[in-house]
Amino acid sequence: MAKLVREPIQVYLSLEERAELDRAAHAMGVSHSEALRRGIQAIAGTRAPGAFRDLADAGYLTPATTGPGVVPPFAPVALLKDLLAELAEDRTDP
Repeated sequence: MAKLVREPIQVYLSLEERAELDRAAHAMGVSHSEALRRGIQAIAGTRAPGAFRDLADAGYLTPATTGPGVVPPFAPVALLKDLLAELAEDRTDP
């Protein structure tokens, strides 16, 4: 058995996606995590170009919301006090 990497992954699912995950996991008799692992394995096993075109055309797969690009050298994070000051300034402007 492959060594498991214990790294939490957070995924936001729509109500329909969550219901489908619940149904699939229940039908297979496995946990949500195992159902997702099996889905990843199924996708990884299909490497033919266009293998998922029919699923994309049917609306089951959606394109990535971001494309390839240059990774910024640091995370664009602002200090909370700066954000609060900017918010207060925006609220007082006429």
